[in-house]
Amino acid sequence: MTDADGLTVGQTAARLAITVRTLHHWDEIGLAPASSRTDAGYRLYTAADIERLHRVIVYREIGLGLDQIRAVLDEPGVEPLAALRTQRDDVSQHLDRLRHLRTGLDRMIEAHERGVLLTAEEQAVIFGPDWNPDWPAMARRRYGHTPQWQQYAERAATRTPDQWRDVTAAMTDVDLELGAALDAGVQPGSAEADRLVERHRDAIGAFFPVTRSMQVCLGRMYEADPAFTAHYEDIRPGLTSWLRRSIDASARAHGIDPDAATWE
Repeated sequence: MTDADGLTVGQTAARLAITVRTLHHWDEIGLAPASSRTDAGYRLYTAADIERLHRVIVYREIGLGLDQIRAVLDEPGVEPLAALRTQRDDVSQHLDRLRHLRTGLDRMIEAHERGVLLTAEEQAVIFGPDWNPDWPAMARRRYGHTPQWQQYAERAATRTPDQWRDVTAAMTDVDLELGAALDAGVQPGSAEADRLVERHRDAIGAFFPVTRSMQVCLGRMYEADPAFTAHYEDIRPGLTSWLRRSIDASARAHGIDPDAATWE
């Protein structure tokens, strides 16, 4: 068999670096059929067939769908240049989406690594002069393996400086209310103390979901960790213990034994 007689499916596939299955499919849908057959009924591709296949392959490689290729090659009035411009616009939009996705992935990775995607200057302005910019890194070393750090990072990845200001303001408001309640003699287990415990849990929930059992664990940590103790004692002396006792009382009211509470 010579090129003049036509090429078999296998020869054509090898010459064009495509699969036999692809040639069969394009033949079956009428996109690039073989013009000739052997006496035994096998497909033979002529020089004109090969040229059409080359064009199909070129358009496919730049992203046109098979129906678009058919229109470019066969339909009267369809301008290849217009089809190419449309494809270019589609590619540009796709690239924009990919760039947006890349930016989102970069921020998510950075949030998992850093915790807070703010500059040191922004952190000082938003979180106040007592804020230590090393705290997020310390938290990652301590909690980076936990689901809560993952949830914290996911939220931090999309949080703007203004949103961080809102979160910080909410925490500050809660702290001030807690201090005022202690001054007013509000007793742990009272309706007012329970309300403030819920406000405290909601405020912490801006960072990651907090169950009542987890809040009990946090209350115990506040008393055990010098940094947290200092924070609450700076607001009001005795506030750390009052908050822990109020959290415990609220937990009991909801059927949770504080002494058996776990981080879950």
